[in-house]
Amino acid sequence: MTRTVLESKSKTVVIGFDEPFCVIGERINPTGRKALAAQLEAGDFSTVEKDALEQVACGAMVLDINAGVVYNSNPNPNETEPPLMTKMIEMVQGLVDVPLCIDSSVPGALEAGLAVAQGRPLLNSVTGEEERLELVLPLVKKYNVPVVAISNDDTGISMDPDVRFAVAKKIVERAADFGIPAHDIVVDPLVMPIGALGTAGQQVFTLVRRLREELGVNTTCGASNISFGLPNRHGINAAFLPMAICAGMTSAIMNPVRPVEMEAIRAANFLMNNDANGTEWIKFARVMDQVKDGANFAEASTAARASGAGKDGRRRRRA
Repeated sequence: MTRTVLESKSKTVVIGFDEPFCVIGERINPTGRKALAAQLEAGDFSTVEKDALEQVACGAMVLDINAGVVYNSNPNPNETEPPLMTKMIEMVQGLVDVPLCIDSSVPGALEAGLAVAQGRPLLNSVTGEEERLELVLPLVKKYNVPVVAISNDDTGISMDPDVRFAVAKKIVERAADFGIPAHDIVVDPLVMPIGALGTAGQQVFTLVRRLREELGVNTTCGASNISFGLPNRHGINAAFLPMAICAGMTSAIMNPVRPVEMEAIRAANFLMNNDANGTEWIKFARVMDQVKDGANFAEASTAARASGAGKDGRRRRRA
């Protein structure tokens, strides 16, 4: 079975076909978050600290770190992103013990993050564009880390899933030329919004099966893309994630601070026999009981982890 190993200083997370679904927390990302972008430019990292702690409390197994701020004082990301990425990674790994996903379109920021990251982070990302392949794959090889491979190339994002599969295959083959094994490639087949393309879900499920069966690679996606522009997005996401898991998807970059999506993932892990004896489902049920009674999801999750589910795996009765 394909196993992609990620490590922090003290914790190992395995992305794999026979492993629990890997939740990669997406919130440490200033894209579309004007307040966070302004804070980062001002040197205020309080929201980064909060997001790191909250996401891990809610079940994130890996944290994505994106330093893509366009400073008003200096609009050149090649100058601003590398030192910001360094600062954010050092801060986050001082707060939590999960592996990190270093996320940037700036090669200098990727290398700056790799230089200070402890353990074995996931690099996000490489595409099928020739220039990107030549810049990123040497970093992947140099630091011996796994990488997210996004299925677009110099022609852009194709609406044809066969073309997106071909791009993924090209990246896997080019990585092999650098001595990078397929188990260190995590392919993002690109999720289209279901509101714009009615077959978007079916396309992803078919692609994920092909990627698993024909290339033997793990997969990921930006989970919320499927519901973009639609009402009740969390309901759509919560339906999409178990269906993607059943098709073979092994991870997603997503917001773990949403109980409905996390509940769907916990249930899917149990149904796919990746939760021995339902232990994690039982723990999560205790959390959801408290949330229904008005408790904060992150706080209830933290308390449940601290107390456990009892030696026999059953829920403790509430007083």
